[in-house]
Formats: sequence, structure tokens, C-alpha cells
Amino acid sequence: MTSPRRSRLVAAVCLAAAAALAAGCSKEEGSGTASSDTSQGAQVVQSPSADSSGSGCTLEAYGATKIDLKNAVVGFSQSEKEANPFRIAETQSIKDEAAKLGVKKLLTTNAQSQLSKQISDIKDMLAQGAQLLIVAPLNSDGLEPALQAAAAKHVPVITVDRKLNATACKDYVAFLGSDFVEQGKRAADAMIQVTGGKGKVAILLGSSGNNVTTDRTKGFVDQLKAKAPGLEIVAQQTGEFARDKGQQVMEQLIQSKPDITAVYAENDEMGLGAVTALKGAGKKPGKDVKIVSIDGTRNAVQALADGQYNGVIESNPRFGPLAFETAQKFFAGESIPENVIISDRAYDASNAKDSLSGAY
Repeated sequence: MTSPRRSRLVAAVCLAAAAALAAGCSKEEGSGTASSDTSQGAQVVQSPSADSSGSGCTLEAYGATKIDLKNAVVGFSQSEKEANPFRIAETQSIKDEAAKLGVKKLLTTNAQSQLSKQISDIKDMLAQGAQLLIVAPLNSDGLEPALQAAAAKHVPVITVDRKLNATACKDYVAFLGSDFVEQGKRAADAMIQVTGGKGKVAILLGSSGNNVTTDRTKGFVDQLKAKAPGLEIVAQQTGEFARDKGQQVMEQLIQSKPDITAVYAENDEMGLGAVTALKGAGKKPGKDVKIVSIDGTRNAVQALADGQYNGVIESNPRFGPLAFETAQKFFAGESIPENVIISDRAYDASNAKDSLSGAY
């Protein structure tokens, strides 16, 4: 027979365990701590005072018709082939959220890095009855024919991860994504930290024709000029956001600029390509040559944990929840800011190992 005292002890233990479990489940999303895996690295919008610019867009101002997303046909246009972890995570996030919300039909296309195909993809989805378009633009310019086709049918367009050089609340509703200039600045700060503010830096540029490359370059270059003139930029060459191209460019730079001591890669894939090139040349990445990049892929954060990398600034691709939440607010009549800016975490040697669960 169990004594009353033992019964009370068992009950107390059970209550404590339940409280601990509840605390773990209610962990704030986007905290960046080791236990942030409960949020699966969910996007977090910056505070209202910092998350928007422009006057905002409403359903009435845009000229669209109110719809219920559960009974709607939604189109998602991906820009690049899904060999890049960012694109894989981005597309999956859109699919997962559409399924979660019970969207009647989700159309997905992939432009395979061809602008003409992205235009035809979008037009094709419109022909299939798309009532909302979520677009990851390949370039900041050139999508005008697709935007015009959407406008002719009064179909709202929400852009993610790259901005369009177009008119908000006319050509598209809003841009959802990161502050890319700020990412560049934070990458520069990380580089200054790991190099002591001195050395020769090579920049592996992203693909041309989009604001991500332009802004990440500007943020990094301007920050070095302002805070670390002892870090000299000795090369800037495009790696086209691809690992194989990043490796190829780095191999060439090792030959032409053998005194390079640091690499800023404008995405993780190029940075990982640089790691391979440096190893092939008998150099120790992370030690002989410091490496800082942007994205937050699991492979890059693992390389950081392993000491072969020196810093990673996150660019979160999980746009599904934010894209559909924004669409729901728009169709409910709320005003949507021109730019909805998300917060990005930073990984370094002190948190990389414990933060792997939040990487993608």
C-alpha cells in the first residue's frame, strides 16, 4: 500500500515534469538559443517601428477581390533550381503552410534560373486560375510582362526574398524578406571580429541583376571602410550563389591572390565551395583563411562548429507562415506595409554547435 507521503512526492514530481515540458513547448520563437528547435527556425518580423516603409496597401487600393484562401487557387513561383538548401527550405515552407491551412489548390513552378521561364510560369499559373501569387523573383527587373498579366486579372502578387524594381500596391502588394544591407554590415562586423580588423579580403559576389547581391555588397564594403580600414578588399568576383562556381572562383583567387587572408561569401553555398578549394590547396579554412558568409544552412553552421568557418549571418527562407499570414490580412482588408522585414540570427563559434537545430 502506498503511503500518503509517497503519493504526494510522486504527484510533485509529475507536476514538476509537466511544468518543465510546458516551458519547453512555450519557448519563444526565434530566440536563437539551443532549445530554439521547437520553433524550427521560424521567421520573426521586426518590431512595428522597423518592419515597414511606404504607406501600405489595401485590398481596395489594389483593386483585388476578397477571397477565402481555403477555397482558393494559389500559385508559387520559385526562381532557382532546388539544389540550393535555401530554395529547398523556401519551397517546402510554402507547401507545408498551404497544407496546414487547407488551401484548395497550390500550384508550384520552378524557373530554373531563367527569367523567360519565370514569366511564362507565372502566366501559366494565371491561366490555371491562380487567385494569389507568391513570387520569389529571379531578378529585380524583367518580370514586368508577368506582373502586367497578374494586374490585368486583379490577382495580388506577394514577393519573397528578393525585391522588385516596381511600384508597390500597383505591380505587387508587398515584399517579405531580410534587410540585405544590414546583413552585409553584420557580416563585416563578424569579419572584423575574427580577423582583428586586418588582412586581405576577397568577396565572392552573388548573381548580378538582383538587390540581394547589390545590398549585401554595399553593406559589407561600407562597413569595412567605416570601421576597419586595415581590412583591404583585394578581389570581388561573382560565384553566382553556387557552390561549384564559388569553388572555381576561389581556386583561381588562390593562384592570382595567394596573400588572401579572408573570404566574404554572399551566400553559404559559395562559402562552402571556398572551403573545398582551400583544402585542395593545402590551406586550413577557418584558420589560414577566415570565412564569413550569409544564409544559415546546416552545412555552413556545421563547418563553423567544426572550426572550418568563422561566421554565418542568417537569411531565413521559411516564408510559408509569413506569406500566408500576410495574404490573410490583405484579404481581410488590413493595410500591408510595402516592406515586411524579418529578423535574422547570427552564428559564431560560441553558438554554432548548439544552434544546429535551427539551421536548414
